[in-house]
Amino acid sequence: MKKGITLIETIVTIFIFALTMGAVAGFIVMGYRTQTYTWEQSQAISEAGRGIERMVREIREAQNAESGAFTIESAKDYEFVFYSDVDKDSEIERVRYFLGGKPSFTEVEVCTTTVSGGSCSVNFPNFLKKGALHSAQVTVQVEGDFGGSWEYAEIYADGVHLSTTTPVCKIGCHDCPGNWEGITTFNVTELSKDGSIQFTADASSGVDPWCAPYSMRAKFTFSWIESVSGEENEFRRGLIDPIGWPPQYPQDQEEVSIISQYVRNQPPIFRYFDENGNELPVPARKKDTKLMKVYLVIDVNPNRPPQDFELESEVQIRNLKKEF
Repeated sequence: MKKGITLIETIVTIFIFALTMGAVAGFIVMGYRTQTYTWEQSQAISEAGRGIERMVREIREAQNAESGAFTIESAKDYEFVFYSDVDKDSEIERVRYFLGGKPSFTEVEVCTTTVSGGSCSVNFPNFLKKGALHSAQVTVQVEGDFGGSWEYAEIYADGVHLSTTTPVCKIGCHDCPGNWEGITTFNVTELSKDGSIQFTADASSGVDPWCAPYSMRAKFTFSWIESVSGEENEFRRGLIDPIGWPPQYPQDQEEVSIISQYVRNQPPIFRYFDENGNELPVPARKKDTKLMKVYLVIDVNPNRPPQDFELESEVQIRNLKKEF
């Protein structure tokens, strides 16, 4: 007697078949997505690598502008502006490499005290211009009666003591030299997040006005980087050709192209070093840079593997001449 397939057996068979086909389809889709992402990541890394190669070549050949401006116009963590004949047409172009969504800004304020052991303050109110704060630092320099180890300045930001281990001009400064000394840089990102900050220089009691109308002058170079939504991962190149006589570089004529849309840097893209290999703070970079290091982190989608891919290079600027 022949036994047929029951309805229940048929349903079970169809259910198992559907599960099997669903699993197979899932594996196929997952494999396709992984392959697609890997290819996109590879393309992004390749494009960024070619961009760095071109950038290094252009920086290596940097020279003074057609207008006579110094080789380096600006040297920041996420932006580098210089002059170079990038297209070999015997005209020097203005070149800017920068992270699109991280514009950088710098403001300088000076204050003075005329009493012995006095203090003075500067304010940077409502300084944010385009987006949210990414990072901030202040570089402090002083000038005045700072010839001994007992003559120094303590630095405060919104009442917080910054120079607990590094008083400005504790060593290496001179009495009334007529120029800025004791260059010291502090990270003030956390203290600056509300968009306003006050800095104070408090001179020790030994700093007095015996050789000048003041006992201390303090210069605060406040630099910050903002994050602009939608552009923060675009590494860009801007180019301006010189026009007119005397030559000028009108910034409204800058031609901007995108090198990579997938830059995920938290550390700086550009780092600057002097001839002895010492890393330079912001105020000294334009004048003293001899070697640069470039660092890019590339990832098409940071929420998916593989891990970030890091591109590093270094370049020595050949044609640097003294800035007058």
